Amino acid sequence: MFSLFETREMMLKKENKRREANTLGEDGKGLHLIHLLLVSATSLDENKLDSAVENLSELYQNVSLIGDSMQRVAAYFADGLVARLLTRRSPFHEMVMKEPSPEDEFLAYMELYKVSPYYQFAHFTANQVIMEAFEREEKDNNRTLHVVDLDVGYGFQWPSLMQSLSDKASTGNRVSLRITGFGETQEGLEATEARLVGFAKTYKNLIFEFKGMLRSNCALKSIRKKKKETLVVNLVFYLNSLCNISHISETLKWINILNPSTVVLVEQEGGRSPRTFLSRFMEFLHYYAAMFDSLDDFLPLDSPQRLQIEKNHLGKEIKRLMDFDNDEANSPKYERMETWKARMESHGFEGMSLSSKSIIQAKLLLKINSHYCPIQFGGENGGFTAFEREEDGNSISLAWQDKCLITASAWQCATR
Repeated sequence: MFSLFETREMMLKKENKRREANTLGEDGKGLHLIHLLLVSATSLDENKLDSAVENLSELYQNVSLIGDSMQRVAAYFADGLVARLLTRRSPFHEMVMKEPSPEDEFLAYMELYKVSPYYQFAHFTANQVIMEAFEREEKDNNRTLHVVDLDVGYGFQWPSLMQSLSDKASTGNRVSLRITGFGETQEGLEATEARLVGFAKTYKNLIFEFKGMLRSNCALKSIRKKKKETLVVNLVFYLNSLCNISHISETLKWINILNPSTVVLVEQEGGRSPRTFLSRFMEFLHYYAAMFDSLDDFLPLDSPQRLQIEKNHLGKEIKRLMDFDNDEANSPKYERMETWKARMESHGFEGMSLSSKSIIQAKLLLKINSHYCPIQFGGENGGFTAFEREEDGNSISLAWQDKCLITASAWQCATR
């Protein structure tokens, strides 16, 4: 183990890797890295620790945080596998899994948000669904919209919704937006509230209220729908984070009782439901290899912003997904839209058709974000692709080349 960590430290310190980056990815080197990752993961899964350490040591000799995209993503997966070798009390575990500061994490998220359509696609598509729910009930909702966001995060989703609502309002006929946002820390909720309140002040014809709540079952069950308001539940990258199927089921049951006008569901798209560590590992590797590769379309390899995104956001996610207890039923996984469709329907929801505006907006977003790689809509080649999936309940997906990354859909209670 000490030898393994010495090899890792050498990898972190090598500044000449940048010069090697142009050759290491050629002649099957990328496939060799994938092979080493799979052999390491298999050895770890079969408890063959000597083999796992040997292959991880070879991995660290060939990866680089400043190399090509495959070298970079392999480095973070290697760290995640090493973390699984160690107990969480080990000082080495803490070293490998060192968390970025809240400030660095925020900046990395913001940089990815600015350069890539990944989060923008999720948020703008969700907001279009929310706006249409508001417009359908405009005669009866007293021009009041209440959004329950079960993972409000930094609140980046909501400024564009504020702008859309403000465009519909006038000085004598203002629109009210109330957001109940759930988060993990009081400090984070207060920062998000300050950010959103400051933005809302730029719109004189918008009445804005934010209520931050720490995530808990009691807090969820305390929400009540008011008369004459459009109530929407926002599930953007939330249900996957619960991991536990019973927690997902409990959340969906509560939402159904709340009986909102619309439920917006946006999740990372996986392959066939992964049931083992190895199948989850393969799914995550395929997913994040596409994410790292997509950054080539927006930022050069030596960009400080790119290094920040990879280290403090994508790399952090990879290591968190790998360093999980050996309880496959409650481990994080990305699932297919078909799985979510069946799950929503079994909890009393029915799919809603997405409007042509959602499709047009997705197409426009990709065109705006295109750089030097071709952007497609409904095509088979190129960089980012957006396409309709009518067989999955009229949903829209975002893909990088042949890998589907995100799927967005709208739902309502079947009893409405």
